[in-house]
Amino acid sequence: MNDALYEQLISRRPKAYDLPVRILVILVIVAVAVLGMPFIGFLSFVIAVILAVVAYYFIFPKLNVEYEYIILNHDLQIDAIYNKAKRKRQQSIDIQGAEIIAPKGSPRLNSYKPDKVYDYSSGNPDAKAYAIMMPMDQKNICIYIEPDAKMTDHMKQWMGMKMFQD
Repeated sequence: MNDALYEQLISRRPKAYDLPVRILVILVIVAVAVLGMPFIGFLSFVIAVILAVVAYYFIFPKLNVEYEYIILNHDLQIDAIYNKAKRKRQQSIDIQGAEIIAPKGSPRLNSYKPDKVYDYSSGNPDAKAYAIMMPMDQKNICIYIEPDAKMTDHMKQWMGMKMFQD
């Protein structure tokens, strides 16, 4: 078979709330350890350690995200990779079912009103992100991705006149 496979990895820019969340979590852990000592003694230190482990495994990895786009012929799979270790599938779509694929902010998208928006781009304002308008489960969704030139060429083969590169 002549299947065309292409993978691309995009790192998400840290959001404005990432650093304050990290600082707040650490302050809460320290406060539990220090302020709890007079009331419950050594147990407050144990609780602080448990909170630190929970933060390390469940909160901090969610703040370091990369998105991987895998396109196999006309199937696009988007995965989130947390802390460069844990992978979670976000979307799996058939791009031939898309109504339109156009650059983010393009006037061609003005007539489409999505019910839900999924942003799988880096968040960099200078990067060229594309919007994929898809009907899904009786709703219109918009998916933002940041494909490179090779991926857009590959998508253009399957989308034809539905893909615009303004």
